Amino acid sequence: MNATITSIGIYHPEKEILNSYFESYLETSDKWIKERTGIERRFYSAPNEYTSDMCVKAAQSLSQNYNKDLSDIDFVIVATSTPDQAMPSVASQVQSRLKIPHAGTIDISSACAGFVNGIILAKGLIASGTHKKILVFGADTLSKVTDFTDRSTCILFGDAAGAVIVEASDENYLFNTITGTDGDYGKDLYLANQEAPISGMDIIANNKLHQNGRVVYKWAIQTLSNGVKELAEKNNTTLTDVDYLIPHSANYRLLEAVFSELNVSMDKCLDSVRLYGNTSAASIPLAWYNGIRDGKVKLKDKLMLVGFGGGFTYAGIYIQNNIK
Repeated sequence: MNATITSIGIYHPEKEILNSYFESYLETSDKWIKERTGIERRFYSAPNEYTSDMCVKAAQSLSQNYNKDLSDIDFVIVATSTPDQAMPSVASQVQSRLKIPHAGTIDISSACAGFVNGIILAKGLIASGTHKKILVFGADTLSKVTDFTDRSTCILFGDAAGAVIVEASDENYLFNTITGTDGDYGKDLYLANQEAPISGMDIIANNKLHQNGRVVYKWAIQTLSNGVKELAEKNNTTLTDVDYLIPHSANYRLLEAVFSELNVSMDKCLDSVRLYGNTSAASIPLAWYNGIRDGKVKLKDKLMLVGFGGGFTYAGIYIQNNIK
């Protein structure tokens, strides 16, 4: 069965954090942050605001903007690394609060690749004929797990949520995909509250993000570059024929390096990192939504969505935009 995406919604918290915030207690500056990451601002959730809250607001935005009925959703997928609790799932809380009767629910944990993995999973459920209308979220409250004493990482992260509905259709708009994992690198980017070793190495289990920046950066450039090429090949297309690439927005300088290596103009890159920071699973829907809102992304445009991050895992899908 064919699938399409015809609606999208996003949400970010009210509290805006400019780069100058970090100047007050760290040896850093607005200029330094912009030069190395491209980030201008990010948003932090309120103390009593959690991932499920952001998901609900993103879904409500989608419903209102596109006049979408959520009552007949038959599955809810939430991609997040920052669930409210380990159990119950965020997806089950979203199902309850949006009053969606009888829908199946699941959280998936693949960090910055989560949103794309969610779409791929939804595509497969629809293709199997078991489901027809699936609500997919990418959402993270990274400010709640950020180590604000770590100068190299605390400047990067922000909070946000994005949502789309993947539904059955007569015509297909979701094409071939790529997925992969290099699990040996798990120790180089992790978030843990138990002292279980990763790849045989001891870790710091303090429920804060830990990142080996140099290893992550090098892997991300290689993986994104190779992934885009592989995705184009699997879909029998060229990067010239792709209207926009929407990669995970980890660092704008990283994206510039990849696009230079691919010999693709940055005009074809939709990012969210400059205005929202690294929002992990939310970064791709943020960029997609703003691309549509700003009049860049049009109906029938060919898009590549590619996520990559903790695990070290990656996922990509080639689609035709069907969102007005």
